[in-house]
Amino acid sequence: MESIQTQAELEEKLAAERLERKKEQMWQRLHSVDPSLSPDGIITIFDFTLSDHVTAENKLDQRVDGLCALTKEALLVYENGKRTKEIKLSEADEFKITAGVGSVTADCILNGSDYLICRSDSSRTAEYAAVMKRINKFKKTGEFSFDYMKDLTRFCEKCGRPLPPGSSVCPHCVDKKGVMKRLWQIALPYKWYLAVSVVLFFAITGVNLLTPYINRILVDDFIKTESPESVLLWQFALVIISLAAVHIVSQLFGIVRSRVLVITSNKVIVKLREMVFSKIQQMSISRISKRTAGELMNRVNGDTSQIQNFITGLMPDLVQQSLILISVSVMLFVYDWRLALLILFPAPLVAMSFKYFWGFIHPLYGRSWNIYSKSNTILHDIFSGIRVVKAFGMEKRESDRFDEVSQEYRDITIRNERIWATIWPWLNFFMGIGEFFLLFYVGNRIIGGTMTLGEMSQFSAYVGMIYGPLRWVANLPRRLVQFTTSTAKVFEIIDEKIDVPDREDAKTIAIKGTIDVENVAFGYDESTDVLKNVNLHIEPGEMIGIVGKSGVGKSTLINLLMRMYDIGEGSIKVDGIDIRDLSQDCLRSQIGVVLQETFLFAGTIYDNIAYAKPTATRDEIITAAKIAGAHEFIMKLPDAYNTKVGEKGHTLSGGERQRISIARALLHNPRILILDEATASLDTETERQIQESLQKLIKDRTTLAIAHRLSTLRNATRLIVLDKGTVAEVGTHDELMRKRGIYYGLVMAQRQMSKMAPKNSAKVS
Repeated sequence: MESIQTQAELEEKLAAERLERKKEQMWQRLHSVDPSLSPDGIITIFDFTLSDHVTAENKLDQRVDGLCALTKEALLVYENGKRTKEIKLSEADEFKITAGVGSVTADCILNGSDYLICRSDSSRTAEYAAVMKRINKFKKTGEFSFDYMKDLTRFCEKCGRPLPPGSSVCPHCVDKKGVMKRLWQIALPYKWYLAVSVVLFFAITGVNLLTPYINRILVDDFIKTESPESVLLWQFALVIISLAAVHIVSQLFGIVRSRVLVITSNKVIVKLREMVFSKIQQMSISRISKRTAGELMNRVNGDTSQIQNFITGLMPDLVQQSLILISVSVMLFVYDWRLALLILFPAPLVAMSFKYFWGFIHPLYGRSWNIYSKSNTILHDIFSGIRVVKAFGMEKRESDRFDEVSQEYRDITIRNERIWATIWPWLNFFMGIGEFFLLFYVGNRIIGGTMTLGEMSQFSAYVGMIYGPLRWVANLPRRLVQFTTSTAKVFEIIDEKIDVPDREDAKTIAIKGTIDVENVAFGYDESTDVLKNVNLHIEPGEMIGIVGKSGVGKSTLINLLMRMYDIGEGSIKVDGIDIRDLSQDCLRSQIGVVLQETFLFAGTIYDNIAYAKPTATRDEIITAAKIAGAHEFIMKLPDAYNTKVGEKGHTLSGGERQRISIARALLHNPRILILDEATASLDTETERQIQESLQKLIKDRTTLAIAHRLSTLRNATRLIVLDKGTVAEVGTHDELMRKRGIYYGLVMAQRQMSKMAPKNSAKVS
């Protein structure tokens, strides 16, 4: 089958074309300013709009026409057509940005001091951060990537509107034909169901066309006959039975058709939901975080339900009404083509009117979808955080917040319906204006004796059968726009580019536990790097403690090891193999994690522990719970291991939830164990018990433990101290204490806090 280009692929292609045009435009501007430059020597060009100088009123509002050009040796700065600065790359230590109030500056460090390059308004912050980051990389490697510009120039090629955040599809200009073709591709495996339904559509239409003909016989031959005495009762009964039979057959065909379409639609929708849900699971944390949970739920359930309604409701009506319109029109043209033209001539005019209103109506329904999605997000947040809401007495505030978005949804819905309530009666009137011609034509022929009442009944019925579809088609855009909006949203998720993909030749190995972190740099966005040039070597069986102040990149490092995100620069190797060359299933199936944020599923304690190993025996689960120090409190619960924990485990204490989480990781029996504040929610005595159990677990197993409570790391083989995104110190507890560096300062601070805390607080050794 011919490959159909997805909307996302089309937008990607258009974005690349826009990027090339922008590069060409910037070069033309630079060439007009400095004709001596050669395009071969220019790495990149960017512009700025604010002067370096401050006005008398101390406002940064002096506008300039500024350009910056990066060459292999220097960064050239032009202001209003004149070169004002030339910064040699060899003399600059680092390029960076400084965000101000309403403005952003690009700076570099020269001789230990900040030197201003250029200034622009705050809308350019992300662009400047990306450019400065790449100039720093260019200084080191000689490479410069333009990939960041695709995200900075995300506008619809047709309408010029900015694309929604995290989206590559313009909701206003979505390719409706392409959407329908792709939906047909998904439904293609069920083509025989659809073929049966199409045959039934033709059968129902044919049967319905018999009714006016039988009515004509009933009127002319029995009701208005000139010789009533000649009418035989059995003949009259046969006509009545024929009418009833036609209705019964039509209803039976309709029942079968509906059942076939229900089967088809459910198969298609299940497949669509599987595709959407599977794609969401394949997304990286970075991609998922760009959308709210409510929005994703709406894509999986709400939008697919709209598609199902189309298949079971709108599409059957569309096919049947179209068949009726075509077949009856043919009959009318055969009977009297002049009258047929008079009856049908308003239809094209009304269709043109709807085409005009389509462009106005479509954005309204797109906005309605966004508001509906927003309301779902608010509901999800409120229900998920209901304990916080109640704890702070914010029920009224949350109620007002939901009421506000509900009222907004109400207003846009009322506006949409008000427009239709105003437009539809007029269009309906113009659509049916041919009925007046019909009345004149039929009445004139009956008076003239050239048409019988039965013929009039048949002809009027056929005309009514035409106006029904015409009026239905006139009302189609409102329903169709809801369907196309939802379908485009679904395919947008399906077309989402996987930014942490498995390679086609991804390897599957039995991990031993060697970890090498080589020159790793990573940032969650283009503005800053959380980790910078991190290097580590970890031997199998080592327990490595990772410490540092909040925000230095401890959790980021373990997220990169688990490949929740892909590395910006450098590599992480496990047993000498880059983790990007390993399948994600291979990597994560051999890593056990106890995260800082403990999450339990709504179900039993047994199910939550067994989640790590669904095939585990009951003895294995109980053993894991005992090692984690959870078995004792579990057995005190009313239903022991069968106790329901509620959503997110809200019926358990924080320490109990964390012990179950530890048991889940123990059951996983990983080669690499990651503990992210694993004992943070535990009291001192329980922590001591778990630490003893963990000593058995970490034997012959590579362990990375993050902790702010430094006493939990006293048995670590080595401690890694992160500071400002880099490895600042490495050594044992005693070595780092003798060094009196960052780690020493952290320990002293905790000792001071311990003196201020109650006597039963944990001591720092």
